[in-house]
Amino acid sequence: MTRRWSIAGQLFALQVLVVTLLVAGGTIAAVLLARSDARDAATEEVVSVAETVAHSPNVAAALRTRNPTALLQPYAESTRLATGTDFVVVMAPDRTRYTHPEPDRIGEKFVGTVEPALAGRTVTETYVGTLGESVRAVVPIRDTDNEIVGLVSVGITTKEINRKLLRQAPAVAIATAAALALAAAGAWLLSRRLRRQTHGLGPAEMTRMYEYYDAVLHSVREGLVVVDRDRRVALVNDEGRRLLGLPGDGVTDRPVGELDLPPAVAELLGSGRPADDEPVLAGDRVLVANQQVTRFDGRPLGTVLTLRDHTELRSLTGELDSVRGLTEALRSQAHEAANRLHTVLTLVELGRTDEAVRLATEELALAQELTDQVVGAVTEPALAALLLGKSAQASERGVDLIVDRESRLDPGPLPVRDLLTVVGNLVDNALEAVAGTDPPRRVTVYARSAVDEVVVRVTDTGPGLDPDQVADAFRRGWSTKRAGRGLGLALVGQVVERYGGSYTVTAAPEGGAVFTVRLPVRS
Repeated sequence: MTRRWSIAGQLFALQVLVVTLLVAGGTIAAVLLARSDARDAATEEVVSVAETVAHSPNVAAALRTRNPTALLQPYAESTRLATGTDFVVVMAPDRTRYTHPEPDRIGEKFVGTVEPALAGRTVTETYVGTLGESVRAVVPIRDTDNEIVGLVSVGITTKEINRKLLRQAPAVAIATAAALALAAAGAWLLSRRLRRQTHGLGPAEMTRMYEYYDAVLHSVREGLVVVDRDRRVALVNDEGRRLLGLPGDGVTDRPVGELDLPPAVAELLGSGRPADDEPVLAGDRVLVANQQVTRFDGRPLGTVLTLRDHTELRSLTGELDSVRGLTEALRSQAHEAANRLHTVLTLVELGRTDEAVRLATEELALAQELTDQVVGAVTEPALAALLLGKSAQASERGVDLIVDRESRLDPGPLPVRDLLTVVGNLVDNALEAVAGTDPPRRVTVYARSAVDEVVVRVTDTGPGLDPDQVADAFRRGWSTKRAGRGLGLALVGQVVERYGGSYTVTAAPEGGAVFTVRLPVRS
């Protein structure tokens, strides 16, 4: 299978290619510029030398003699050697050479352009002469009467110019190699960092991973919140936004403390501590949170929090617990009823019918009195059934559950679900408070609806509640029991907060605590 290039590898190859092309282009441009500069410098040099020779009085005087070569050849050669030029040719106006680096060429015609020089101007050109291609200048020589008596041409061959450029080649090559090495090293370091950040994945793999991960993150039915090492939100999926009530944008890359999160969730995310199936409250929802620290190559990257909505499940679990408790109470009552029935039958068999009738009548009266008391005070069927079930549970635990005769709660003021949450959790909390205490163990329930509010008051004869612990009692996770999860009163606090009501906890006159909840009635 052909190995696909990673993004880092492709970037490294692309950078090396681009840098190589840039350096090569820069080098070629520099060479061409240097060559042009060298030609310009050579042109200036030959013009300067030619003008110096042409303006020498000795040269003009030598041209007037019968044998100019004898005087001019040594002078031309010494000038050529001194200036580093390749030829200094003095000639007659008809192009006849008087001097030349190659003596055999003396007397021959000069090869090149001389017409502008004969007209009194300086000629510069690149021309192929007897010594090959050269950069040359032709300058007129004037006598004292300003008459043109001859011409002088000074030149430097192109080979010599190129030879001088080649002497600079090692420096250019070293600079080019250094530039390439530095660029390659920079590209390698960048690609190494990119490879570390992309984990060596290729473009297709990253695209596929992003598409799959994005689809999964936004389709799962669990809320997901990812927080980085700086406690800034890196990712929240759709379900997480819904469960936490977060807006659709403006959430990521913000510190956890700046978001409007439920207190329990904000504390969990801010601390970064691990959590395993920990219940948290978020508005009117009961969520189960799991949080773990994420690591890569041993380095912590942040935390991942998952949230599951257990509101309905928690409600069903509560109802199931109530039904289970009622079932146990009914089973116990059935056992007690069987014992009493055997007693009545035995009394009848012994001929003591009056005592048998009295015993049976008393039991029926007690049961009917409790039912009449509850149904008479609470006409809301679901709440009445809840209180009857709690009465059976209380009786099983040896606790007297009393419904205050002043209670009066009819259907309609508030949703039944919220009433069951408040009354059921307050009664459960009271039953737990009196469990294990010395007799009398009593729980009194008062529920009454007025024009503008519903008042629920539950009084117990338990150990009471420290005033400093009242605020904590309605916070998730607080419990007087070691194994308690502390959700009952927290759910009551949620209902109170949602309706804008209030709750108070005071000491009962006979010892214990009085929990009072007031819920405004919305018209």
